[in-house]
Amino acid sequence: MAVIQDLAIQAAQMGLVLALAPLVTGFVRKVKARLMRRRGPPLLQPYRELMRLLGKEAVLAENASWLFRAVPYIVFAITWVAAALVPTFARGLVFSWSADLIAIIALLGSARFFQALAGLDVGTSFGGIGSSREVMIASLAEPAMLMVVFTLALVAGSTQLSTIAAFMASNEVGLRVSLGLALIALIMVAIAENARIPVDNPATHLELTMVHEAMVLEYSGRHLALIDLAAQLKLVLYASLIGCVFVPWGLATPAAGPEIYAYGVAAYVAKLLVIGFLLAAFEMSIAKMRVFRVPEFLGGALMLGLLAALLLFVSRSL
Repeated sequence: MAVIQDLAIQAAQMGLVLALAPLVTGFVRKVKARLMRRRGPPLLQPYRELMRLLGKEAVLAENASWLFRAVPYIVFAITWVAAALVPTFARGLVFSWSADLIAIIALLGSARFFQALAGLDVGTSFGGIGSSREVMIASLAEPAMLMVVFTLALVAGSTQLSTIAAFMASNEVGLRVSLGLALIALIMVAIAENARIPVDNPATHLELTMVHEAMVLEYSGRHLALIDLAAQLKLVLYASLIGCVFVPWGLATPAAGPEIYAYGVAAYVAKLLVIGFLLAAFEMSIAKMRVFRVPEFLGGALMLGLLAALLLFVSRSL
């Protein structure tokens, strides 16, 4: 009976991130519109867009291979699994042993690899531009993310997210400059990975500036719906990661009661709303940078992550 309950809670976490992903995107759009003194789209508009795309027929190019058809399903499945592994409202779940930061980075890298291949598959110029820019961003974002992981592993003694969350919620962690630098580096990587301003503008379709949208221009129908839902899940993944590691309060402990799990879900939704509001406010206060300045932006994230790890080594040697 306990095993069935643990599996049900794990399934609830998987369903929660899938259900909230379009809502977070709609909330960010709504907040940005309100900050610009516009009415903005309804909060449920991303759900309607997904349903509309799922009801349309997928139009494929004549020279599209089997890989082009399979990539939307692969990217969606990988991103959903990675997002469901991050502790949201509870830690120590039945599959928490696999919720390792390095494994999540590997899953995201695999999804990026397949999506870049799909952008090159049809042979359009826009797809090639988007794929090359995506790989360029990944070449700096992944090392910066790994430095953040090394910093957290040095602090908590593990790369397993439930262990890190438990340590960060305890009184042992204290105030550390290295953790502040790691948080800033993680936020910069999250902005770049989710193609948000100032790295990319998710609302634009200008061929000379877009990165993510250039790779998916040839998709339509259910394939485009899966790609969009995977992008929304990726945003929730990074928001969940920030909330789990740096704001771990409200996470239910293993074998907790229903009221504790309900409190954890409420705390998790509140974290997503706060992060979504801060993201919208940040995007309204800054302009999109040129593509050639993106390496400088991610290079700064890499240096911050490296400095955070070096500070830990120096402080321990004193």
